[in-house]
Amino acid sequence: MKPVWIVDDDQSIRWVLEKALTRASIEVQSFASAAAVLQALEGATPSVLVTDVRMPGQDGLSLLQAIKERHPELAVIVMTAFTDLDSTVSAFQKGAFDYLAKPFDVNEAVDLIRRAGQEPSEPVPVLPGTGDTTLLQSASLAMQDVFRAIGRLATSRATVLVTGESGTGKELIARALHTHSARASGPFIALNTAAIPRDLLEAELFGHERGAFTGATTLRRGRFEAAHEGTLFLDEIGDMPLELQTRLLRVLAEGSFYRVGGSQAVSVDVRIVAATHQPLEQRVAQGQFREDLFHRLNVIRLRLPPLRERKEDIPALAQLFLEQSARSLAVPTRRLTPGALQALIAFDYPGNIRQLENFCHWLSVMSAGQVVDVKDLPPEIGSLSARPIGQAADGSSPQGDPPMIIETDWAALLERQVKSRLAHGEPAVMSTLTRDFERVLLHAALAHSHGKRAEAAQRLGIGRNTLTRKCQELGLEET
Repeated sequence: MKPVWIVDDDQSIRWVLEKALTRASIEVQSFASAAAVLQALEGATPSVLVTDVRMPGQDGLSLLQAIKERHPELAVIVMTAFTDLDSTVSAFQKGAFDYLAKPFDVNEAVDLIRRAGQEPSEPVPVLPGTGDTTLLQSASLAMQDVFRAIGRLATSRATVLVTGESGTGKELIARALHTHSARASGPFIALNTAAIPRDLLEAELFGHERGAFTGATTLRRGRFEAAHEGTLFLDEIGDMPLELQTRLLRVLAEGSFYRVGGSQAVSVDVRIVAATHQPLEQRVAQGQFREDLFHRLNVIRLRLPPLRERKEDIPALAQLFLEQSARSLAVPTRRLTPGALQALIAFDYPGNIRQLENFCHWLSVMSAGQVVDVKDLPPEIGSLSARPIGQAADGSSPQGDPPMIIETDWAALLERQVKSRLAHGEPAVMSTLTRDFERVLLHAALAHSHGKRAEAAQRLGIGRNTLTRKCQELGLEET
């Protein structure tokens, strides 16, 4: 195996990867700039090249493009701490082997590099990609997985099922899938199947012939024909009537259909992106959704996390929505005090991103001053201090989640526990309680993330390596 080349202006990243690869018996060479790498490529080539995106001078994406033009077979891994949809998709479209989001687990990075060195890399065609992706930026690990999936789906014709609670931005993801696909020059047609009366939905989807029913005075083409050579987004697919599910299944299987009242088959080339906030497996079990249609739609599934699972994105989203509201209302942009921002972050958002956007519009309209404090927040947030975070005004929790309790009782219990242990002459009280405290924190975080250590570490605000080491020290290796 030829040496692995690392390109990053951050010396600490180069050092960490050098040590990890050396321990894995992989020869490594580091560079601090794109220019140095391009010069070195004139005389040699590595087995794998790992490059940062943001560097002084030439950035990592332009370096990737230059390398692929000269050495299309070379596997290139792109890494960055600034994750957004455009850079992720652009990396894959320019031919990246994979995308590594910082901070990363060193062992996983080494495994990825080893795999890249073993697999042949094929050039990926550059596809058109335009459109407004302002909202598609995130520090959330779950959203980064979504971005990565969109990048991999850029050249695919596969049907995609987008799931997530109401207000999480499913249509935005569907548009991004279209914008970054080979169908970007074709139409993007969206239809909310729950918003159309069931007796009109069939004609809306498939169109109708003249005279097909009372009032059908002309031929009308439906959404399927309108989306020919493009993408059809079917929102709230879980609410589609069973009889129409049968027709949709036939279109997906055969690529053709009949207009209402028609006898001539209409052929279409359409990619389907469906979305729902409902658990389709449960609706299948209840006989409310066809199992064969579910499997047709569930080729690739993208789950959008609710806003309460990506709270690190709230400050940037709030700023964006406040600026948008100010422009639409022709008023100065409101500024949040640290206390107001913390209150916004603490709220659980059962309505997700849409609810945050509504809050910001409310602030632009209702706040008397340009600076927004806690007392100026909407009533739903202003009354937050009177109840556990995440608990509704009626005492229930949205989506069935347990409320986030913010209280000081645990501190009083801890104080009594410390006094009792000291009174009984127990040695090393601080060490013992610290281990117990860390064990509870790690166990709860891993349970919340369903065992995903990278997500648990991110939610706790520690590094993945730190979490792994502490799990070993505390006997949680199998968690």
